[in-house]
Amino acid sequence: MARIGFIGASGLMGHGMARNLLLKGHALALAVHRNRERVADLLGAGARECASARELAGTSDVVVVCVTGSPEVEAAVAGPEGVLSGARPGLIVVDCSTSEPASTARLRATAERAEVRLIDAPLARSPVEAEQGRLNVMVGADAADFARIEPVLRCFAENVFHVGGPGAGHTIKLLNNFIAQAICTATAEAFGVGQKAGIDLRKLVELISAGMVDSGIFQAMAKALTGDLGGLKFELDNARKDIRYYTHMAENLAVPSVVGEAVHQSLALASALGHGRKFVPSLVEAQEQLTGTTIVPR
Repeated sequence: MARIGFIGASGLMGHGMARNLLLKGHALALAVHRNRERVADLLGAGARECASARELAGTSDVVVVCVTGSPEVEAAVAGPEGVLSGARPGLIVVDCSTSEPASTARLRATAERAEVRLIDAPLARSPVEAEQGRLNVMVGADAADFARIEPVLRCFAENVFHVGGPGAGHTIKLLNNFIAQAICTATAEAFGVGQKAGIDLRKLVELISAGMVDSGIFQAMAKALTGDLGGLKFELDNARKDIRYYTHMAENLAVPSVVGEAVHQSLALASALGHGRKFVPSLVEAQEQLTGTTIVPR
């Protein structure tokens, strides 16, 4: 059993991940900065609290980081009281956040100078699967590092994909999220236009559900027609951040991202209209404001 440090256990995804690491018998230490009520059960079940990421690193074989994005990862790993300030040679840091690949590459180089291995292992699925230990994880690492970390990841993941070398995990995660948010924004816009045109949106959903256009993401968005805006439990502002990372990655590669920019602006508009702290299906509420229609029953 590894000694595991966890940064981000108070988050929607992190809590379930940490809980499953405890259930599988690992010694778990937590660096807690906010939302203490979210980790009370973990501490009650035997997790140890550390005052800082530095303290956490000094007593861990593996440190898992699951925070919002690259600025938070950089602070947690390379900040004055971050993981690297207290790490011993051989420590493995696993970044399960959705981070920007260029930031990850810089941070990996910094970690290597401290004889620490940084592995990117972002997540897919939802907080429900996190609590169930059924997440999908996409890992960017060399073969040796992947072999070392895979048993830990399987404590909270149903599927662990070794998608390539260092950096490949965060790159594929951004591609995945771009496709997902493209479906979300297209669905919301279609609902707005369809409602304005006077069609029965339930018939649109019935048609799509019977054909190749159907998907789990579409069905999560379609729940908005029943008044359920929680079908996809992913904060809209986080989605906006992820697509900004995607378009930035494409720009760095000198590749046009015409659809990506449109998706990003759709999310930015919804956020500007007041829906950023809600879940992604509130894109439909933004369409109500833009079209002057009522789509979500209240």
